[in-house]
Amino acid sequence: MLCKSYLKMALSEHLQKQLAKKHPPLTMVETTYKGNDVAFRTDENGDAILLFIGKRDERSGLIRGERYARRLKKDENGTVIKDHWELKGKATP
Repeated sequence: MLCKSYLKMALSEHLQKQLAKKHPPLTMVETTYKGNDVAFRTDENGDAILLFIGKRDERSGLIRGERYARRLKKDENGTVIKDHWELKGKATP
């Protein structure tokens, strides 16, 4: 069963802080968070940009749950102008 707090809601501040850290560039990172499976893809700078959260399907290995995309805008100096996670819908139908 999916944690109800993630369905159709914004991500928690604690999870957003974990995602805001730098990770290896251009990779898919898999972990768990509060009983849910989490996988996120990073960009060339090591910033998380695509997130899947829910429960992993044992047969296919895919996460069934929700998919989020990150809108991360920076100015020419690299200062973050906008940093927002947006719910895009189901991760796996």
